[in-house]
Amino acid sequence: MAENSFTFQPIGFLKSAFPDKFGVPRQSGLVKKVFSELKLRPDLQPELALQGLEGYSHVWLQFVFHLNNSARYHAKIHPPRLDGESIGVFATRSPHRPNPIGLSLVELVEIKNDVLILAGADLVDGTPILDVKPYLPEFESIPSARGGWMAQVKKKEIHVEFNDESLEILQKWMARVQRPELKDVIVDLIKQDPRPVVYRGFESGQSPYRNKHAFRLYDGDIHFEFTSETEARVFNILF
Repeated sequence: MAENSFTFQPIGFLKSAFPDKFGVPRQSGLVKKVFSELKLRPDLQPELALQGLEGYSHVWLQFVFHLNNSARYHAKIHPPRLDGESIGVFATRSPHRPNPIGLSLVELVEIKNDVLILAGADLVDGTPILDVKPYLPEFESIPSARGGWMAQVKKKEIHVEFNDESLEILQKWMARVQRPELKDVIVDLIKQDPRPVVYRGFESGQSPYRNKHAFRLYDGDIHFEFTSETEARVFNILF
């Protein structure tokens, strides 16, 4: 082991709605109705370690970007919200960092024995969780804090609709998995525009593959397309 290096063992692995990276929210809290679970390792004595946490509404998750396969360090990166412009990596929450460690603020819905039921996480299924810390609103909520370059990003309101076929399939899917929130989750995910920057921009007559995309949610595939810069349509759901 190199000098001044550290080794951490995950306290558990997140069970989330997102089997793949594409479609995962770019920040926690953007899709508030998507649920996940964190089961703690038995040797951590969760029956003792979790005592008192039930009094908090939100927790911080420290995690590893375990699917980050970037081998090279880049001091400047291209966040999707900057539409191709670059900025320093430490001014972002990009997974492409010197140490692939992330931080997410999520709602603590419930504690069931050794399992935390969470809402609003922006993590792919199987994410290694390094630590859980309570969110302290008295100290960590700072209304006067500056938002940096994010405060200057123009927010685009996207309208999402479903065709009749996808709505019919969605109703059957919701009934099977007992998740009445699925439609709201799909809408919120598409509203954040999960497309890579290279596929953004809408021009009449553009090749279909540049507008049609799909992401996985739980055990389903959501197929959608952008019909304009502010209009998207779900045209098929497979499960």
